Amino acid sequence: MADSSPIVVTGAAGFIGFHVSVALLAEGRRVVGLDSLNDYYPRLLKEHRLAQLQAQPGFEFVQAELADAAAVEAVFASARPALVCHLAAQAGVRHSLRHPRVYTASNIEGTLNILEGCRHFGVRRLVYASSSSVYGGNTKLPFAEDDRCDTPVSLYAATKRANELMAHTYTHLFGFQTIGLRFFTVYGRWGRPDMALWEFTERILADEPIKVFNHGDMRRDFTHISDIAAGVRAALLADGLADCEVFNLGNHRSEQLVDMIGAIEQACGRQAHKILLPMQPGDVPATYADVSKAAAKLGFEPRTPIAVGIPDFVAWYRSQPEIAAAARAWRSQQS
Repeated sequence: MADSSPIVVTGAAGFIGFHVSVALLAEGRRVVGLDSLNDYYPRLLKEHRLAQLQAQPGFEFVQAELADAAAVEAVFASARPALVCHLAAQAGVRHSLRHPRVYTASNIEGTLNILEGCRHFGVRRLVYASSSSVYGGNTKLPFAEDDRCDTPVSLYAATKRANELMAHTYTHLFGFQTIGLRFFTVYGRWGRPDMALWEFTERILADEPIKVFNHGDMRRDFTHISDIAAGVRAALLADGLADCEVFNLGNHRSEQLVDMIGAIEQACGRQAHKILLPMQPGDVPATYADVSKAAAKLGFEPRTPIAVGIPDFVAWYRSQPEIAAAARAWRSQQS
C-alpha cells in the first residue's frame, strides 16, 4: 500500500503513538503527529517523546484537541492522508470513575471528528485503538474477537466499544476501511506512569509499599510495546484485510500479577512490601488474548516475554531520573 502522502498519527506524543511514529519514521515514511499534550500525567514525559520525534526527518507536529472539530479538519485538509492511525484517547479505567466527561469528549467526540475527517478527505484506511477492556465481564478465556462485548464494567471500556460501533457504521455508510486494535496491557520504555509497572517500580526502588488489588489474584496479558508497534504497523500496511476488522493485539500469555511483581523485584534487587486490597471498581480479574486472527491476517507474532521486557523497563526507568522525579511529584498530587 505504497503512498507518498503522510500518515496521520493521533496521540503521537503518547506511549503507543510515540513508538508507532518512531517505527514509521525509521522506514522513511512521513508522519503528521497530532496530540493535545494534556496533563493527565506529567507533560515532561510527552515533551521528551515529542523532542525525539521532532529530531527525525519527515515528522510534523500539530498540537490540537481531538474534540476541536475545526482543528482536526484542518489537519486532514493539509495532510490529505490515505492512512490514519488514531491512537489518541483519554486512558485509564479508574480515572474514568472520577472524570467521566473527559472520556466522552476525547474518546467519543474526538473519534467522531477523526471519522468525519476520514469520510470527507478520502482516507483509504483508518486504524484505531480499542482495548481489551471491551470484553468486560466475560469469563471465557482467552478472549476472542467474536466474543460478546456488551457487558463493559467501566466507562472507559464503554467508550472503546462505542468507538468500534462508530467505526463499523462509518465503513458501512461511507466505504473507507476501519481496523480496530484491542490492546492488552501494553508496557515498556517511555510508558505511562499511571500503569502498575511504573508505579510498582517507583515504589519498590523507594522502599515504599505497593497496593496489590484482589489480594494478588489477578492475571494480565502483559504485551511489550515493541510487539504492539509491530502489530499497529501491520494493521496500517497489510493487504487482504476486510473493510471492517477488529484484532486482538496481546502477548497470548496470561501472567499472574505476583509473577510480574517478582520480575520487578528481581530487576530492582529489592523485595516489595505488599498491601493486599480487594478488587477495585472497573477492574476485571483476568485478561488473555487469543491472537490467532492477528497472526493469520497481520503476521502478528509477539516476541517479548515479561522476563525480558520488565528488566528492560526498569533499566530505562533508572536511566531517566528527571522523568522519574516528575512522575513521583505528579503521583503525590493525585493522593
